[in-house]
Amino acid sequence: MGGDVTLQRDGRVAVVTIDRPSDQNRFTREVLLGLEDIVRTLAGDEETQVLVLTGAGSQFFSMGILSPVVRATYSKEQVLELVRTANRVYDALEALPQIVIAALNGAARAGAAELLLACDIRLAASHATFALPEALWGGFPGAGGPVRLPMLVGRARALEIICTGRELDAAELERLGMVLAVYPGERLMHEARALAARIAASGPLATRGAKRIVNTRMLSGFGEARSLSDTLRYALERSHDVDEGATAHREGRTPRFIGR
Repeated sequence: MGGDVTLQRDGRVAVVTIDRPSDQNRFTREVLLGLEDIVRTLAGDEETQVLVLTGAGSQFFSMGILSPVVRATYSKEQVLELVRTANRVYDALEALPQIVIAALNGAARAGAAELLLACDIRLAASHATFALPEALWGGFPGAGGPVRLPMLVGRARALEIICTGRELDAAELERLGMVLAVYPGERLMHEARALAARIAASGPLATRGAKRIVNTRMLSGFGEARSLSDTLRYALERSHDVDEGATAHREGRTPRFIGR
């Protein structure tokens, strides 16, 4: 399978790569739909037991979906449709029966950072970074970030990360438990594949059953939170602040938010 998202199989392990290095591996609508096709295929795949997800190159896992510059090229309805698509794809990825390992090979921003949160296990290169900068642009993460992040780092830290929009380096990601381990960049995929192979060697009923139990325990209230996120997002896209944040970013000035 080629294009902007590639799928390679090696026995019981599949590797999916976001392959747009010339555009910082950004998640276009086509990328999201390509990823969705792969996820749908894997959902019924009884042979594959582990999925490794990464980005092409060594600098960017992905710069996400909507930066202020990109946002300016879309209508409000197109923005909302992209967010809805991302949520649908991320939810489907999280619901896969296979264990999903994210190999964070560089910078992850906004919607791409939210995709990482939908994975089961995250490994990072030592130069990797993570940020949810939407609040700096007058918005909030709309593809599951406020729902999933507190389950990893707790309520207070999640709010601090989301509401400041600051960048986290690999060392902090490991300290907070957001990634399982950090490796030199040149070793990341080797280590990710090695972990995938160890998991894939276990019994499928064991690994799939364990994931189903863990998800059932952790996702209580998830649907209600996701529904609230969609409702608030609809109102946000029609606010003064979200337009002001995007405009200020493009003009290189401090935004003047009014809370409306």
